[in-house]
Amino acid sequence: MITVALLDDETLVANSLATLISLEDDIDVVHVAYSAHEFLTWWSTVSDNPETRPDVVVTDLQLSSDHKGDSNSDVDGAGMDGVAVAARIDAGVVVVTSHARPGVVKRALAAGVLGVLPKTSSAEDFAAAIRAAHAGKRHIDPELAAATIAAGDSPLTEREAEVLLLAGRGGSIDAIAEAAHLAPGTTRNYVSSAIAKTGAANRFEAYTIALERGWL
Repeated sequence: MITVALLDDETLVANSLATLISLEDDIDVVHVAYSAHEFLTWWSTVSDNPETRPDVVVTDLQLSSDHKGDSNSDVDGAGMDGVAVAARIDAGVVVVTSHARPGVVKRALAAGVLGVLPKTSSAEDFAAAIRAAHAGKRHIDPELAAATIAAGDSPLTEREAEVLLLAGRGGSIDAIAEAAHLAPGTTRNYVSSAIAKTGAANRFEAYTIALERGWL
């Protein structure tokens, strides 16, 4: 039996996906968490015991920053997405996302994620990804994999890509800096560098160009 823990900040989605996955004869959902903080707190209590640690973790990419915890805690989880959570744990991880872009796949693979699927995937695809992750194999949505290969290598650093994503939401440099946990001056430097690398006139155009080329 493959044991699975599920993480999604949308309660209805999390519970529905848990029910769907549990219909498979060889898969058992042993825990459902609704925030990175909640999941990492639980993980810290089970990770050292092979009998309680799940074989596979299925997590949404986008996670709410809402949490109840000490910001100085090692299991805080504030501001973390599914890929960041994956980098913190020792398990086969499948990331599910409604923002299926080549940049997501590249970042996920760099963090050791074994599966990446859009939320529109079928129950069969979810089950196949879980079984592959349990076997230590990769399972990437074919269309997303093809788009990732076509996108090529990004000239942006991880931090430049991060601030461009935040810039795409609008807001001032100070707002972007706060969201990225950076100083305004440092943020401004990352934005300027990203603008130069994309050949854009401003940060909003840089965001659009990077998104279109699959760099985010």
